[in-house]
Amino acid sequence: MKPDSLYITDLDGTLLQDDATLSPYSRSTLEQMLGTGLQFTIASARSVFSIQDIIQDLPIKLPIISINGGYISDPVTGRHFIVNQIDSTVVKDLLDMVHTAELAPWVSTFNGSRDCLYYNQIANGGMQWYLEDRQAANDTRLHYLNDLDNSLSDQVICVIVMGKEGQVAEIRSTIESRYGKRLMTQFYENRYSPGWHWLSIHDAGATKGNALRTLVDKWGFGESEVVVFGDGENDIEMFQEAGRAIAVANAEEPLRPFADRIIGPNSDDSVVRFIEAEFGMVVKDHRN
Repeated sequence: MKPDSLYITDLDGTLLQDDATLSPYSRSTLEQMLGTGLQFTIASARSVFSIQDIIQDLPIKLPIISINGGYISDPVTGRHFIVNQIDSTVVKDLLDMVHTAELAPWVSTFNGSRDCLYYNQIANGGMQWYLEDRQAANDTRLHYLNDLDNSLSDQVICVIVMGKEGQVAEIRSTIESRYGKRLMTQFYENRYSPGWHWLSIHDAGATKGNALRTLVDKWGFGESEVVVFGDGENDIEMFQEAGRAIAVANAEEPLRPFADRIIGPNSDDSVVRFIEAEFGMVVKDHRN
């Protein structure tokens, strides 16, 4: 561990509690450590809006990584430093594939001044859960479009498909066979709405691993030890890039072989307790 170590953590299933909240202990402890020099940030599949809603006034100064590497952004203003978009001709084909499968997509975009989350119809209970979740959060990105092709004038960052496992897995297989290495897909069951599976589709460059490299290179952390925390398959590339990779006890099996260490579960504030133990030693050494 170096005094200038950089700590980067996933949110859901890692830093957050099982109800998708940051516990009072984790919040207050992070606030104290950030106030005394902790280099800390977040890499999540969530949007900037959703991350800001969770961290609130937590004084994170470093850029955050959102939508699995789709954006690198200022945590306070939400301004994007890096935007990784999907080619618009590819997006049109993706939308056609989803409609052919009798499902409906969400389209996450940046229109040059603000983030948008477009939808056209609510095709199933998984989509209904997400709509209500975003409405309850007063998500300003949310917009209904009569024709989702109109979203193609924006920079499309991510297309999300929600449905039953077999339906969504079939679309994923078609996309991967057609586009190979041009796109990155993440397929998982929504932990907060069991039974509904999500397929998240990004440009191949939009990964947490690529975003971590960019953050280290462009923000001057080339000499720092990078310590990352995660629980899911979408954290694998980030684990491969890090100096040390820490998985929580509830981590998915595909991630575990890439971990240098496995700590307690997310529900025990294990990430913050780990950082507190290490960072506390650094602070103590500096004071001595």
